[in-house]
Amino acid sequence: MGSTNAVAAAAVAFVGSHFLLSHPLRRGLVRAIGEAGFQGVYSLVAVLTLGWLILAYRKAPLTAPLWPVGNGLWAVVTAVMLIASVFLMGSLIRNPALPTGGRPGSIPEAARGVYAVTRHPMMWSFALWGLCHVAVFPVAKNIIVAAAMVILALVGAALQDRKKERLQPDLWPAWESKTSYLPFAAIAAGRARLGGFSLHALLGGLVVWLAATWAHIPMAGWAAGIWR
Repeated sequence: MGSTNAVAAAAVAFVGSHFLLSHPLRRGLVRAIGEAGFQGVYSLVAVLTLGWLILAYRKAPLTAPLWPVGNGLWAVVTAVMLIASVFLMGSLIRNPALPTGGRPGSIPEAARGVYAVTRHPMMWSFALWGLCHVAVFPVAKNIIVAAAMVILALVGAALQDRKKERLQPDLWPAWESKTSYLPFAAIAAGRARLGGFSLHALLGGLVVWLAATWAHIPMAGWAAGIWR
């Protein structure tokens, strides 16, 4: 029988190794073993720590929920997950935050669609996923895993800004001036305008939302979203 402490240890290992390898250790490792070698080490550590986290989660006991979950909360979470799905699909195209393989990155002239909302739509989609899963499944092991994903996404986004400022000093600060880390902050400040969402983001997000919420039935054994 596993324990909640094992889930916490695995979550710390997963998140901590990601931050260590992505930032303070990256430069030295690349010098020592090259970019390809670093990517291999990074991938191996990510797979091993994620596998540990999944195994620990499955073995940990199911504790009592910390609060009751009613239909009202489910309705809110279902709507937020649709937004997260749109963020995720919209972030897959013309995202200047994605890795470029060492090539110079390009910055859009204007922030439109999901990038008008936040310059880190992918990271915020993961964070919203984590917050939603805490809200509707408030048991200890799930809270730990979801909180780890939220920390990884939001702290990772902030650290990504710092790295991009260093690597693209002529481009990234200009992108930051048009966008915001926090959702809707640039729109509220008048630096961006809401609108310009692509069909890929809207329709793709809808498809992902429908498929992911339906998948809870065969994978988790209970319905989620509109399938409830």
